[in-house]
Amino acid sequence: MEGNRIETKNKLNEGLEFKISAFKKKIKKTIPHKHDDYFEIIMLQKGEGFHRIEEKQYQIAAPEFYILRPGQLHYWQFTSIPEGFVIMFKKSFFDLTGDYGSLNLFEQLAARVQGKIPDADYPDSVLNLMLEAYESEKVYSSHILNGLLKALVGHLLNISQWQINDVGATSLQYEKFRQLLNSTGRYRKVNYYAEKLHTTPQNLTNICKKQCNKTASELINRHILLEAKRYVLHTDNTINEIAYQLNFSDVSNFVKFFKRIEGMTPIQYRKQYFQ
Repeated sequence: MEGNRIETKNKLNEGLEFKISAFKKKIKKTIPHKHDDYFEIIMLQKGEGFHRIEEKQYQIAAPEFYILRPGQLHYWQFTSIPEGFVIMFKKSFFDLTGDYGSLNLFEQLAARVQGKIPDADYPDSVLNLMLEAYESEKVYSSHILNGLLKALVGHLLNISQWQINDVGATSLQYEKFRQLLNSTGRYRKVNYYAEKLHTTPQNLTNICKKQCNKTASELINRHILLEAKRYVLHTDNTINEIAYQLNFSDVSNFVKFFKRIEGMTPIQYRKQYFQ
């Protein structure tokens, strides 16, 4: 645990919509952090250690890829020098070319967090072309980057051997709800989110059930629990402080909420990781 807050990084500031960079060839420990309003595709060609995303720890076995959504917490601990690329982009990147098919294709890939890549299928050429186009900053670079990103996502989907489904399956209202949870997700009432989305609580719940077979209330509780776990594991805040940060009226309500869903108290949850 480090400090009493969780850092949010923004590597796409100053109007950037897209960025690709190569891993720095050095071993560097990162602290737990979240990213702002952008996605990441992490293409790891070499490296050993672990990558923790929220509660799950992945043993690095490169080559492999990881997908991070806006607001997800993660950190690395490499034990050998990593090689690969990190691609960051906002949804608004696709407004530059109007090719929303690329975004829909990516949404299918982003249904998972991690995937293995056979050695012979690591897409060096596509990634290097993407880096070259990004650094050239020419008139049609955004179109080239969009095309290469689409090719990369299609390649990763093929590796994953997934059946490509109807690209219109994701509800716009559901996506907006998820974005609200990430940005203001410390409110526990469905009414709050329904009002923000200009709909009714019943309609919002129906949208969530259709999309992921969970009610809006279940998704809200799951998000608050996830945020609570972030603070319990990755800060040295007291349980009282965490309850206050998550808008609970008192600590006993927070402890009851945590135990009802997780089956243990926040203190017990922290102790199992830090004994």
